[in-house]
Amino acid sequence: MTITLPSISLLPYLPEIVLLITALLVLVIDTFAGEKRWLVWLALLGTIVAGVTTWSLSLGPTLYLQDMLAADPYALFIDMVVLIITAISLLLAYDWLNSHAHQQGEYVALLLFSAVGMMTMGAATNVITIFVALEILSLSLYVLTGFARERLTSGEAALKYFLLGAFASAFFLYGVALLYGATGHFDLVGIGKNMAGTGLMAAAGVALLLVGFSFKVALAPFHMWTPDVYQGAPTSVTAFMSVGAKAAGFAAFLRFFHVALAGSYATWGPALAALAVLTMTWGNLAALNQESVKRMLAYSSIAHAGYALVGLAAGNALGMSGLLFYLLAYAFMNLGAFGVIIMLEKKGSGDLSMSALRGTAREHPLLAATMAVFMFSLAGVPPLAGFFGKFYVFGAAVKANMTWLAIVGIINSAISAYYYLRVSVLMYMVEPDENTTDVATNNRPVLAFALLVALVFVIGIGLWPGIWMQMAQQAAALLG
Repeated sequence: MTITLPSISLLPYLPEIVLLITALLVLVIDTFAGEKRWLVWLALLGTIVAGVTTWSLSLGPTLYLQDMLAADPYALFIDMVVLIITAISLLLAYDWLNSHAHQQGEYVALLLFSAVGMMTMGAATNVITIFVALEILSLSLYVLTGFARERLTSGEAALKYFLLGAFASAFFLYGVALLYGATGHFDLVGIGKNMAGTGLMAAAGVALLLVGFSFKVALAPFHMWTPDVYQGAPTSVTAFMSVGAKAAGFAAFLRFFHVALAGSYATWGPALAALAVLTMTWGNLAALNQESVKRMLAYSSIAHAGYALVGLAAGNALGMSGLLFYLLAYAFMNLGAFGVIIMLEKKGSGDLSMSALRGTAREHPLLAATMAVFMFSLAGVPPLAGFFGKFYVFGAAVKANMTWLAIVGIINSAISAYYYLRVSVLMYMVEPDENTTDVATNNRPVLAFALLVALVFVIGIGLWPGIWMQMAQQAAALLG
């Protein structure tokens, strides 16, 4: 009997392999190295090499690894977004890791492992692959959330994230089982071809998968974990998960609904639109009275998940490319905002209160101006990146005859302007509190460089949105 083994090409998965090897090298070297500070630079080098590899790959709509992963422009676009997020997150964590030297190797390796999971989610064309990638990124984030062992809130946040995440994973896996029972397929194309006439079992499976995706991208009412986890985790971890997990979740979300459910848009489109309204409204209203800047940005991230979902609910080509553009723009402006928090928070506090922003412009004018730009961009003020992100997804809703959804989004953007502009008012128009201890922001060149990169891209994407939108359109073209 002759057994023929299938040929397996790992070339399309090379960026993820580079990150994986880098993470393993970090763990091995960390075991023997005395000086651990340069482990961040090793990880950054691996991230850059993975980025160069991604950029050099010129692949068509090919499938590999037994048709479970795609090597298409969409997957490569998500790879680039995740790698940018990873590189900036490593820079944001540099100073914190210097004060936690004994944890550097584990932190850096877990960050890279999580990035591998995020990149795999963008390429996954099989619900089992999506689930495995989801668990890779989630398990790493559970541990990273509890890394600030000196604070009880960090451990509490990690436990809450783990328990709720386990429930969400169970929902997702049960949904996979129901979809397989209804269609006989795990791959997205096979599911799409066999969805017709599947009835209640398939509908229940899709609903359970929607719960799993909603938890990962923090859609209401599956957002309960977000404020406590964002506040309790080390701020550099919060920055990474707030954009990385959202980008990966929406990447798989978008591919699943536009490939497996392409023929049933009339059913899921209105449902996603209703979910977008609930998410953006709840996030913005809850953010209005927050006194912790991290909790405010946590509820803000929920609202932004609602804005991004508008592009998915629209179900057209502009909605798909607009969603990808939004993920890229949101990555820079949110990482930048959390970077300023890292710069201003007191050592060991892990948080920043609104009152601590009082009079910041007097002591740190450049830092205050940088934070103001990020807040304006998150609010959607032109000509910054956030404005065009909202412009494209709301425009997609209008094009899909969902003008009412675009109007709700605009109203919510107006509501969000209150708490974003409140930050600038406190920094520029309120006298500093006499009891507030000044925070040392000097001699932190790595963190300052990360903020500069985020600032340049927030302004640059806003001034030249066409370049980035064209890249997003090319990435999303095959999904349509």
